[in-house]
Formats: sequence, structure tokens, C-alpha cells
Amino acid sequence: MTQRSGLIGYAATRKQLLLVSVIAFATTGCTVARDAKPGDPSYAPVSAPAMLAPPPSDGAIYRNGSGMSLFEDKRARRIGDVITITLAESTTSSKKADTAIKKDDKVDIDAGIVLGAQPKLGGLNMSTSVNPQRDFSGAASADQSNKLTGTISVMVSDVLPNGLLEVRGEKWMTLNRGEEFIRIRGYVRPEDVLPDNTISSTKVADVRIAYSGSGELAQSNRQGWLSRFFSSEFWPF
Repeated sequence: MTQRSGLIGYAATRKQLLLVSVIAFATTGCTVARDAKPGDPSYAPVSAPAMLAPPPSDGAIYRNGSGMSLFEDKRARRIGDVITITLAESTTSSKKADTAIKKDDKVDIDAGIVLGAQPKLGGLNMSTSVNPQRDFSGAASADQSNKLTGTISVMVSDVLPNGLLEVRGEKWMTLNRGEEFIRIRGYVRPEDVLPDNTISSTKVADVRIAYSGSGELAQSNRQGWLSRFFSSEFWPF
């Protein structure tokens, strides 16, 4: 009776541990898959420093800060200036691997004849033969192609000592069944900015581009937490 009770308690403990593991994984999965929201400080717009008019100086014809240069370059170069990034991202990758391993071994041990008979140990014949065989084959292939086009206007958030401009911004579009957004941040060289304040995304250094969405359409393309558990490394089979 005691042994049976112990087995029942052990089975109940295993079920509890499995239940706790599934709940913990589900909670973690839900936390990781949380939808993005607008207003992320990492992509928030930057307010340019206020430009105060210089104090008036009596008795002078010209006043500082009130002149206009006909040859001034209007390209973005200060914090708060706007740059339009033309998205022209296209990547294609292909990989294929085939592996095959095969090995055959054979070992024969003959104890010979001693006094006209084969020697035995404990009634067992000492002659033996070992013939292990190993065979492994595996194949994998992957093809991936991505393309992203469009435009997004960002703001200069910082000017580095070497002259590079740090830019960041996001664009949110509210559709009929959800929202879609594009986020981008990186570094650009002032000389790569065209006179109309546009630049290609291929010339943005250390660029981070995110294109995703939220709502019913985005959620319909995601696996449920239980399906992700069976497809993760936590599933032992």
C-alpha cells in the first residue's frame, strides 16, 4: 500500500511540474509577443532647441540673425531637422546542406581448439563475433527573399563629434482591421543627403528597420502559445 501511494504521489508531482512548465512558457511567450505601441521613446521625435531672436541694436542698419543667404545649403544638419529615407531593402539568401555518414565494423574472435574442443567459460563459448553498423543521413535547405520599399520621414536626434547625424522615427498606419508601423533608426553622413533632404536606406549605417503590425490580421499569422511550445527547444521529442 505504501509503495502504491508513493507511485501515485510521484505521478502527481510530475503532472504538476509539467503544468507549471507549460504555464511558465505560456506566460513568457505572451510577454515576448506583446504588440508594439506608438510613442516608444527610442523612436520619439526630437524637439529642436528654441531659436530666440537676438536683442535689437540701435543705430545699425543690419541686425544679427535677420539676414538671408542666397547660397545657403538647406540640407538637414541640425537636431530636429527632417530627412526622408527611401526604403530600398532587398535581400535574397539560399543555403543547402547534405550530410551522409556510414561506417561498418566487423570483429571476429576465435578461441581456437584446446585438447580437441573449444574452450568454454561458465558453459559459454568463448568464440564471438561483433558486427556494428552505423548509418546517418541528413539534408537541409533554406530559401529566403525579402523586399521592402517605401518612404519614411525621420528627424535628426543627435549630431556626433565626427559629423554623423543620428536619425530616428516611426510611421503608424491605422487600417480597417489593425495597425501597421515602420520604425527606423541609424546614422547618416551629411554629404549623402541629397539637396531635397532624401537619402536611400542603403546608405544609413547601423540601421535598424522594423516593419510589423498589430490587430486581428497580425495575430492571425502567429502561432498560439501551445503550438510555439511544441515547436521550441523545450519540447523534448
